[in-house]
Amino acid sequence: MIPSELVDAFGRVHDYLRISVTDRCNLRCVYCMPADGMEFEPDENILSLNEITEVVRVLAEMGVKKVRLTGGEPLVRKGIEHLVSAIAGIPGIEDIALTTNGIFLARKAQQLKEAGLNRVNISLDTLKADRFSLITRGGDVHRVLDSIAACQQVGIDPIKLNVVLMKGINDDEIEDFLQLTIDSHLQVRFIEYMPIGHNDMRWKQSYLPLSTVLERCHHLGWKVAESHEVRGNGPAQTFRIEGAKGSFGLIHPVSDHFCETCNRLRLTADGNIKPCLYWSDEFNVRKCIGDDEAVRDLFFRALHIKPLNHEMAKALVDESQSHVPTGRRMSQIGG
Repeated sequence: MIPSELVDAFGRVHDYLRISVTDRCNLRCVYCMPADGMEFEPDENILSLNEITEVVRVLAEMGVKKVRLTGGEPLVRKGIEHLVSAIAGIPGIEDIALTTNGIFLARKAQQLKEAGLNRVNISLDTLKADRFSLITRGGDVHRVLDSIAACQQVGIDPIKLNVVLMKGINDDEIEDFLQLTIDSHLQVRFIEYMPIGHNDMRWKQSYLPLSTVLERCHHLGWKVAESHEVRGNGPAQTFRIEGAKGSFGLIHPVSDHFCETCNRLRLTADGNIKPCLYWSDEFNVRKCIGDDEAVRDLFFRALHIKPLNHEMAKALVDESQSHVPTGRRMSQIGG
């Protein structure tokens, strides 16, 4: 096993790279993009599949073992299955995951599985067709449900459903999502609404702490215990309802951040290393590709300035923070 060289100033070992393969998306989710849409990067500014593969190769030699492909929506990127196959062939890479909105996944599930995809996270903030269309500004929830079934059929495991919990929008569906974990081998992951790319405090209107989920379980009389059985658990605190086939996770970056154990770096579609999701610091690696030592040095520079935490919780009470928050939306950074 390759020992990791990617250790920051606080002793955190980084063995996980999240790669945005495109800033484009076929949906316009309310928390990810502004209502009037976005100006996407021209194609010539986006890393090629070969460039992405080269960066992963260098990082694998430095100890990166896990890769997650995201976007935008990664399945709008042509040749995504070829990228999965190329990354799967790099020595040292042990796990490849995909985060997707699920609209195009049903028809790609078999190809991706055969290419080397290990697991998938599917964004699904509501089970109601009309509400899904509203949150995504036009999406069809039935296509996502079909994709979940397709992944189960081809043997992709685990399948995680990412639910951004929003006050007054989908918090009345907590019980429905929990029931999914009782009936099927799925992990539902409730995620706190985050102030990413917002230049005002209106995001607080949608924020809801995830203690609400456990309170709902208690109210329903369900016995809940912590679970450590889910592969690729990441930042989620995972629970299982007594007798359930699946489990649910809580990802609370605002109310109870997990920065002390952060092991991830991010690579944006336009080639920028982001050492932290929340802060604006970025280092463009594209000009270094082809020079392995330069790529290594740039990742070391990014790690060197990575702060101890993101301070999102401070945004709940005031606007004073030690660094400059990013102005990019989630679709530009990679979910």
